[in-house]
Amino acid sequence: MDFEFSEDQQAVLDAVREFCEEELKPKAEETDASGEFPWENLRKMAELDLFGIPVSEEYGGLGMDFLTWAAVGMEISQACTTTGAVFGAHMLAQYPLMLFGTEEQKRKYLTPLATGEKIGAFGLTEPGAGSDAGNVRTSAVLQDGYYVLNGSKIFITNAGPAEIYIVIGNLRPDRGARGMTAFIFETGYEGFTIGKNEKKMAFPSLPNRELIFQDAKTPAENVLAGEKRGFRVAMQTLDVGRIGMGIGAVGVAEAALKHALSYAKERVQFGQPISAFQAIQVKLADMATEIECARLLCLQAAWLKDTGKPFEKQAAMAKLFASEVAMRTTTQAVQVLGGYGYTKEFPVERLMREAKLFEIVEGTSEIQRLVIANHILK
Repeated sequence: MDFEFSEDQQAVLDAVREFCEEELKPKAEETDASGEFPWENLRKMAELDLFGIPVSEEYGGLGMDFLTWAAVGMEISQACTTTGAVFGAHMLAQYPLMLFGTEEQKRKYLTPLATGEKIGAFGLTEPGAGSDAGNVRTSAVLQDGYYVLNGSKIFITNAGPAEIYIVIGNLRPDRGARGMTAFIFETGYEGFTIGKNEKKMAFPSLPNRELIFQDAKTPAENVLAGEKRGFRVAMQTLDVGRIGMGIGAVGVAEAALKHALSYAKERVQFGQPISAFQAIQVKLADMATEIECARLLCLQAAWLKDTGKPFEKQAAMAKLFASEVAMRTTTQAVQVLGGYGYTKEFPVERLMREAKLFEIVEGTSEIQRLVIANHILK
C-alpha cells in the first residue's frame, strides 16, 4: 500500500491547494455566516473539474480515482467546511449512477453532475427511517409508465439548490428493506417539492431540507438498478458516503489544529508563549497524532475501493474515528484558546459546532460500531 501520489494526482492537489488558499480560506467565515449556498465557490470548482474526479472521462469526469477524490476533499473541507460538505454530499448522487446507472441514465444525469453543471442530492432519511434505514415508508407504485411516490424525506443535504436527486422509495412498505427501490428525480417533476430548511447548530449555509412527494411522478426509465434493489443501492452509496464524511471530519480537525498551533505560538503568559508549556504541547501532540491516524484510515478506505478490495469495514472505521477525532480536536482547540476560543472572534468555536455533525450524519457513531462489529464477527 503506497499513498505516494503520481504526477497527475500531485498536479491536481497542487491546483486544489492553490485554489483553497486563494479562494476558499479568505472567505470561509463569510461563506458560513451568509446563510447562502456557496454557488460562487462551486462554479470555480467546476472550472477546475473537481466534481468529476473519479468519474469516467466518457461521462465528463477526470477518470481518476477515489484516493485523489478523498485527498481533494480533505483540502476543501479544511479550507471551507460548508463547501466541503456540499462536495461530499454531491458524490452521494453521483456514485449510485456510476455504480448502477444505465448508459442512458449516465449520459443524462451523471454527466452534468460530473461537470458541475448541476448539483446532486441523495434522499434516504425519513422521520421514521434514520438509523433504521430499512424502514423507508415513502411509497411507490407503477402507474401508466410512471412511478408515483407519496411520502417525505428529511435532513437532505443540498436539497433546494440540487437539480438531480437519487430517492429511495418503497414498492412494498409492509416488507421493509425488501421493497425498497431507488429512483431518479429532477427539480420540477410533478408532485415533487422542496420543504423547510432545518435550523441547525452549525452550517447555516448548507441546506438540509425536506423532500415532499405528493403523487410525485418520475418516468419508469428512472428506476435505478431495478425494482426492490434500493436497499443495496442505499447501503453501497453510504459506504462511499462514509469515506466522504471521514475526509470532511479530517478537514475540520486539521483546520482546528492549525488555529490552535498559531495561537499557542503567539499567546504569551507568564513571560513566554503558551506553546512552551508541556500541558499545551501534550494537547497539540495528541491532536496531530489522531488527525494523522484518521487521515490514513480515510486514504486506506479509498485505496481499497480503488483496488477492488472490500472497503466497507475500513469506511465505517474511517467515518467513526475521524468524526470523533474532529470532535476531540475542536474541543481541545477551544481549550487551547481559552476564553477567546469560546468567542466568535476565532473560528474554533464554529469548528467545534460543525464537528458534531460528523458524529451523526451518514450513520451515527453507534451505528458505525455495529457495522464494524458485524464485519469482525463474520
